[in-house]
Amino acid sequence: MASENYVQPSIPRFDGQYDHWSMLMENFLRSKEYWQIIEAGVVKPAENVVLTATQKTELEALKLKDLKVKNYLFQAIDRSILETILSKESSKEIWDSMKKKYQGLSRVKRV
Repeated sequence: MASENYVQPSIPRFDGQYDHWSMLMENFLRSKEYWQIIEAGVVKPAENVVLTATQKTELEALKLKDLKVKNYLFQAIDRSILETILSKESSKEIWDSMKKKYQGLSRVKRV
């Protein structure tokens, strides 16, 4: 019965106010236990490194989490903005790109 009352939190939409959006989005990703993907990213091993089965499994799990975070970011960011960051390979790269592009802009608007 408790599950009938559960409401899925909505993904915060980016409205040009980076500081506010990033705070909401960070909280959303933390609630999903994905924030570490933004902080640390997915570190890919060098090509000549041979991974154990456990390491391969862990890497695949991280890649899946990264894909989920990218999906949330794609849903949160408007198409016109998204087109400028689509070449980013990981969710961390997308986040860092948004931060670099819009964090300063938000501060300038406040002044």
